[in-house]
Amino acid sequence: MNPKKLGDFGERIACYYLENKGYKILARNYSKKWSGGPKKGEIDIVAEPLDTLGGKKDNTIHFIEVKTLTSTKKGGFFPEDKVNFQKQRQIIKIAQDWLLERKIPLESKWQIDVVSIKVDLDSKKAKVKHLENAISS
Repeated sequence: MNPKKLGDFGERIACYYLENKGYKILARNYSKKWSGGPKKGEIDIVAEPLDTLGGKKDNTIHFIEVKTLTSTKKGGFFPEDKVNFQKQRQIIKIAQDWLLERKIPLESKWQIDVVSIKVDLDSKKAKVKHLENAISS
């Protein structure tokens, strides 16, 4: 499976997982471009947790980076290890752009999570780990 297809597959798994945990998906693959130039970056999923009645749970917006690897890859790496310092800074800036675009104050409650997915292609199973508030802004 090529990296793009694996990433898309991982994002679908992450959305399914989050929805089952009571999150409402607000956006997928949000990206922002530099003025007249290339993309600044992308946020895979923007979501908010809902309470059991379907209302907002705590008014926290979650910006979620999804990282997917196949378990056939050798080495002691976890998918979340791929979220390096540069990627973290990029996610923070794009999250702030998303908030400003929607006129949501930057002082609002928001956090950056990582959903780590390890896919076993042989057994067709995935191991999902949700690391909440994984990146400090």
